[in-house]
Amino acid sequence: MSQKKKPTEKDRVIATNRDAYHNYFILETFEAGIQLTGTEVKAARAGKVTLKDGYVRVADGEAWLLNVYISPYSHGNRQNHEPDRDRRLLLHKREIERLFSKIREKGLTVVPTKFYFKGNLIKCEIGLARGKKLYDKRETEARRDQEREARAALKERNARF
Repeated sequence: MSQKKKPTEKDRVIATNRDAYHNYFILETFEAGIQLTGTEVKAARAGKVTLKDGYVRVADGEAWLLNVYISPYSHGNRQNHEPDRDRRLLLHKREIERLFSKIREKGLTVVPTKFYFKGNLIKCEIGLARGKKLYDKRETEARRDQEREARAALKERNARF
């Protein structure tokens, strides 16, 4: 029997983008490194990252993370970073070309889904996504409610026996 290891500082999630899963079907995910300054790393360690409105743009053979807000570091003085600057994603050339070709397809976009530590490095999980229509969102919500009710009924049934 394998034991689940506790998440340590080295492999913990900094931020997740729950809106991405609500507004998009995530078709495929990629792990990307991210080019950060020193104060951005310190702010990320404190969990001051917001991915809500973020997206990825591919330009000139490079992938850029846009609209991701990393709060200024509290002890950063004048060397502090700009909170909503564009940040370069570190991907292999093949991955960038593949993303670029997929983005050109109608209705596909790339959104950040998670910021996390992998060892001492900060990584960004990005997802190739297709937008959901309103009826898709309702269907997902209804399915989630049904599953919740089924779990509650099972729990209640097992509690009686």
